[in-house]
Parts: sequence; structure tokens; C-alpha cells
Amino acid sequence: MINRNILTLDEFTIRQYRKIPNASGELSALLRDISLAAKRINVEVNKAGLVDILGDANVTNVQGEQVKKLDVFSNNQMIGVLKHGISCAGIASEELDDIVIFDDDVSNKSKYVVMFDPLDGSSNIDTNVSIGTIFGVYRRVSELGKPCSVDDFLQPGIKQVAAGYIVYGSSTMLVYATRRGVNGFTLDPSIGEFCLSHPDIICPEDGKIYSVNGGYYSQYDTSVKKYIDILQNKTKENGGPLTQRFTGSMVADLHRTLIKGGIFMYPLTTDNPNGKLRLMYECNPFAFIIEIANGMALNGTQRILDVQPSNIHQRVPIFIGSKNLVKECLSYVAEKK
Repeated sequence: MINRNILTLDEFTIRQYRKIPNASGELSALLRDISLAAKRINVEVNKAGLVDILGDANVTNVQGEQVKKLDVFSNNQMIGVLKHGISCAGIASEELDDIVIFDDDVSNKSKYVVMFDPLDGSSNIDTNVSIGTIFGVYRRVSELGKPCSVDDFLQPGIKQVAAGYIVYGSSTMLVYATRRGVNGFTLDPSIGEFCLSHPDIICPEDGKIYSVNGGYYSQYDTSVKKYIDILQNKTKENGGPLTQRFTGSMVADLHRTLIKGGIFMYPLTTDNPNGKLRLMYECNPFAFIIEIANGMALNGTQRILDVQPSNIHQRVPIFIGSKNLVKECLSYVAEKK
């Protein structure tokens, strides 16, 4: 029996774009391409312990990080589906030094470019912790009909037309946001389709969970330390107690934050004075999603989505999640500044 009350990703996006005058359907096709790559990656993630795709690929990426074999596979899948589709003019990947321009007649007419982290949290691959894919979609600023350029990628996050992530966990979910809202789709393996399971997601204004790497506590600024101490000592009278959860996978931690509320923090450290997480591949997509879902995302001094990137691999600090907790955090960080 097929439940016709449950919409697949394709059915949902088609219904959404029918409501938009003169919509070309190009963004819908782009999301379909990304979902195809996600299904392929999901298959390999699920059988990672059975075949030779665990462990290191014996290369280091542009970020100076050891590349895992599943990283390479995921990167190739994302590039492949976007290159062979009709909706993407070029890509930038966390795993590659530079942008990739799809210089052919079809791609040059495409309106969008995509930036992605093909497999976030890949250091957790060998220990079976949830990992994911993150992506942001931008409308080109270069002339249609010609190859895209680096200027198409160096846009602030507020210029995104869509952003999303796939989390490969106990179930596989695709969550994406446009300016019309945030919706989540769970992969039904029996039919091989993402089905709408979390419509109109709203991030709670408060939460009981905070995510921060306590191992770097000694390297944080005193204002950040002060706020962490306050979170650790909250009582029922002032909104507590709070629980700390940190997996080392941004997708896993922020998926929980989006659904249940809370705050995720990755501040500056003495080892990473410019921040650790990538603005274009991680922070901008999640900031777009969280803000559309009524949350907040700041770098400590300004809104993440307003940061003008200087290069595609730029790093930033981030404080993101439930509106009230981020505002409270900012009051300490801004006070220090």
C-alpha cells in the first residue's frame, strides 16, 4: 500500500515551484541531483565496514586535513551529478584547491553554482558516528551563456537561494531551506525516495543542550569561557540545567540543535585564531537554514550571513542555534569586545 499523503522530495518541490510565477524548475532539478548523490553516498556509508573504503586515502586536502576514502568517493559523486545535470554552472568543494567550472553549452546557461562539503565529520567514519553532506546554492552574478567565474562563489551567505544538508545516521535525512521555509525528508529505503517527514521546521527559541569542544577550553577567550561556565551552572530558576553534547560532526550536532533547540559554538582558539570551520561550506549553509527556521547565527561580532568572503576556503568562528541562547552568548562576547 502506498500512502499518497506522504510527498516525495520531487513531488514536494514541484508543488512548491508551481506556486512561484515564472519558476523555471531549475532549482528543483538541482535539488534532485543532490538527492541522487546523497543516495549513492548513503549506500557506501552503510556498507563501509564491508568493503575497502574505510581509512585514509593517503592524501591531504587543501585544508591540511587527512582525506578519507569516503571523502573522495563523496566528492566525486557530488561533482558527477552536478556536472551531468542541467542546473549547475560550477562547483566549489572543501576537498579541492580551486573552483571547478563546467564549461559546456548547457552548464554555461545554468543560473546556479553550488558550494559543498561532501562528507562533514569524516574523522568519525571509522567509528560509525553520524556524518553528513552540506551544500549552499547561489545564483550566478556572471553573464549567462558564458562560463561562471570566481565572483559567483565569493558572495556573502545572505545571497544563497537554498542551502541544506544530508545526515547519514540511524536514518538518512535530507533537510533543505529556501526563503519559503525549512523542510526535512527521510530516505525510505524500500522505494529509494526521500519522503517529507519534517515539514516547516522551526528551531525552538530556547534549548537544553549546548555543543562545544571542551578540549579547547583553555584556548578560548575569557568571555567565551565565562559563558561556558554560566551554561554549566544554570539552574531551573535561570533556564537550566543544560546538557553538553559534542560529536565532532557539525551536521550531527546542528541537526539536533535545529530540531530540539540549543546552541552550537566553535569559537576562536589560540591554535586557530581565524576560526576552524569553513565559512562557505559549513557556516553559511547552516546559518541560512537556522535563520530561516527562526534561529540565529553569529561570528561573535556580526551575522554570519553578512560576512563578505575573501577566499573560498575562509574560516570563521560561529555561535549558532536557538535565538535566546545565541543572544545571551552575544551579550558576553560583545561585552568583551
